[in-house]
Amino acid sequence: MGDGQALLRANTLYQTIGLTSTDLGLQLQAERAQSAVAVTTRQLTQELGSQRARTDKSVADFQKSAVTAGDAIKDNLRASLDTLTGELNRLGSIRADIDGGISSRLTSLNEYNRVLDAIFRLYDHLVSVPDLPLFQQASSLQAMGNAREIIAREHALLSGALIDHRLTEPELTAFTEYVATRRFLSARGQAGLDTALRRPYEQIFAGEPFRDFTAMEARIIASGAPPADGATWNATVDRLTTQLDKLGASSGEVLSERALDAATSTMVKIGTAGGLGLIAVLASIIISVRFGRRLAGELAALRSAAVELSDNRLPALVDRLSRGEEVNVKKEAKPLKVSGAAEIVDVAKAFGSVQRTAVQAAVSQAAMRRGIGQVFLNLARRKQGLLHRQLALLDGMQRRTHDPDRLEELFRLDHLTTRMRRHAESLIILSGSAPGRAWRKPVPAVDIVRAAIAEVEDYTRVTVEAMPGSALDGAAAADLTHLVAELVENATIYSPPTTTVVVRGDLVSNGYAIEVEDRGLGLSPGEYAAFNALLTNPPEFDLADSDRLGLFVVARLAERHGIQVLMRRSPFGGTTAIVLVPRGLVHDQAALEAGGDGEAPALPSRTKKKTLAVVNGTHAGLPRRVKQANLAPQLKTDEPPEPEPEEKTERSPDEVRDLFSAYQRGTQRAREEANEEGEA
Repeated sequence: MGDGQALLRANTLYQTIGLTSTDLGLQLQAERAQSAVAVTTRQLTQELGSQRARTDKSVADFQKSAVTAGDAIKDNLRASLDTLTGELNRLGSIRADIDGGISSRLTSLNEYNRVLDAIFRLYDHLVSVPDLPLFQQASSLQAMGNAREIIAREHALLSGALIDHRLTEPELTAFTEYVATRRFLSARGQAGLDTALRRPYEQIFAGEPFRDFTAMEARIIASGAPPADGATWNATVDRLTTQLDKLGASSGEVLSERALDAATSTMVKIGTAGGLGLIAVLASIIISVRFGRRLAGELAALRSAAVELSDNRLPALVDRLSRGEEVNVKKEAKPLKVSGAAEIVDVAKAFGSVQRTAVQAAVSQAAMRRGIGQVFLNLARRKQGLLHRQLALLDGMQRRTHDPDRLEELFRLDHLTTRMRRHAESLIILSGSAPGRAWRKPVPAVDIVRAAIAEVEDYTRVTVEAMPGSALDGAAAADLTHLVAELVENATIYSPPTTTVVVRGDLVSNGYAIEVEDRGLGLSPGEYAAFNALLTNPPEFDLADSDRLGLFVVARLAERHGIQVLMRRSPFGGTTAIVLVPRGLVHDQAALEAGGDGEAPALPSRTKKKTLAVVNGTHAGLPRRVKQANLAPQLKTDEPPEPEPEEKTERSPDEVRDLFSAYQRGTQRAREEANEEGEA
């Protein structure tokens, strides 16, 4: 399409600018020759005036043709056209210098030569066609046209010299250069023309006018003077230029017809290629639509199978594995059933391979988690058994010890062992099992809180505010004690050691609420949201996330009994953890009295160890008072025998509290007495 447009553009330029510029060149050549005569004779003839009028008309026609060409004129041609327009505007000043007798003969000729050179540079840009053979012929004809211009320059120079019968030295030099240039251009032009266009020029160059012309050229250069017979020179030049002008016009017409034929041929090719291309496009569209529909159906089936795999089968499988169910890999990893092209089948096979790999990985991970959980459970059970034995030994040692300092050390060891037992129970809980301790009767809420505080290292910083006399279900007492202990320990760890942690409880409409409030720095809203999400919906325990073991334990215990745990910012700047025990686990005070003599059952914590009571001494390690030891025999009454240490039952929380307070007072009093004896 581009080639066809370029050829049509070249033809348009030839029919407009090309024809009018050719006529303009002929008129300027004629005016140049007559101007040389006028400069020599110093007379302005009527013939010169008529020629100038014809030249002006040709200039106007040329300018109109440039407007007619319009869009066919490109940037490079526009520059040459502007240059020529500038030279044509100088015609007035050139003529004025001639009329005023200012210009010499050679000077005026050179001024006209400048204008004609601009015309020939315009010709060079007119010859711009995409067809290479056509371009070569146009360039060769351009060279022949330039040779014709050189002949006109020779004739113009001699037109004045024939009047005064002399050639100045500069004029002879210019004439010699004209002859050399004409010979070069003629040889180059003929060499590039094809046979059809070259043969007419060969006939002209072999004819009598051209032979006479070249002979006179040689004599002028040899003698340095114009020919003696001016009429013969003028006649020879007229005959030769007439032949060359006719041949140039006919050759231009032939070349224009060739360009038009080439453009038509290109357009035919465009039409043929366009028609065939349209047929090919329609065929490809039909084939693409049919193939696309089939491919779309196959891809839709593949998509449905893949979505079913990713959204239903694999999540259901992972859910079953998380619940500990056994999974048959071969049965669950069924291949995707699709049909169609080989590529679709290959993709389905690839999905099947990915499915098998994912199922195998999930099963392996589940087996590994079960194995790790079983390891945790076995180790925790063994550790729990050892800790129970250790607590029993400590109990016996405390009962047999009378030294206050040693008794205090045993108390610390007992407290440390109790915390170790809680950590062992945490492992059992994380492994998915239950610690296995429960009570048949309800337990007072305040006793559960006190037992939880007793399992915390920094228990002296914890303050328990007044709590209503409600009881909680005995089956959940051990887990609730563990849950509260984890929250209290978390509060003591993440708050300054000089502050206190407050624990309060109250009966609410939805159950029983226990609050654990610290005076720490608190957390950001995003951290509270993340922790509450974990407590509400505990995920699978991640071994890499060991920093949140306590929260995982709290979340598991809360999920087991339907307890709600919420963490939020405290009004004092710290964190408040709220434990909401559901109404189904809460009992009133009458449930406590139903336990017999108003005493609550023993708690899962080793609270009796915190009393540091011993068999042969007081809870403070002092000598035990024996009832009625200082009374008269007749005043003594029979007392029931003291039970053996191993037969003593665990004390109630109230007894634990009283004995623990007595122990502290007795220890302090014994140390004061020891100091006084030392001073004495």
